[in-house]
Amino acid sequence: MRDVTWIVLDVDGTLTDGKIIYDDRGGEAKAFHVADGLGIVMAQMMGLRVAILSGRRSVAVERRMAELKVTDIIQGAGDKADKLHGLMREHRLKADQVAYVGDDLNDLPAFDVAGVRIAVANADALLLQRADYVTPRAGGAGAVRDAIDEILRRQAKYEDAVTRYLRLSAANAATPSQ
Repeated sequence: MRDVTWIVLDVDGTLTDGKIIYDDRGGEAKAFHVADGLGIVMAQMMGLRVAILSGRRSVAVERRMAELKVTDIIQGAGDKADKLHGLMREHRLKADQVAYVGDDLNDLPAFDVAGVRIAVANADALLLQRADYVTPRAGGAGAVRDAIDEILRRQAKYEDAVTRYLRLSAANAATPSQ
């Protein structure tokens, strides 16, 4: 994890608990854990890039990532390995610079591409077996934060990230909720 400069996240089951809620008007809702948002902000403060790689398309994902200033968003990815390879080519990344966080079978192709494979606690058994790290918490319950904290700790950046975040929060009395 020392060489990781990019953290690529699945959405459904990783950033969310995997539930997709439809309303009577055809709208879709997803719930995002605030701890994951804070982790994404800390990662970015420490120079790590965060990207989204999702098999589905969702306006809710676009909105949440805009709030968190995540600009690399790939939705509707049929072949996650192909899309991850494309992201890596575009940014001239080697496998060991990329950590991928996922939860289910459709994430296995991306696991084969990423240098660091992270599974959320409630991931499919195959992902759990192949993971370099398994988060203590389930997807949608702070698992992404666990993954980011672990990467920052292994890079000896965690304490500095916390200090910077707290300084930023103090400087912005009206800091929006992460």
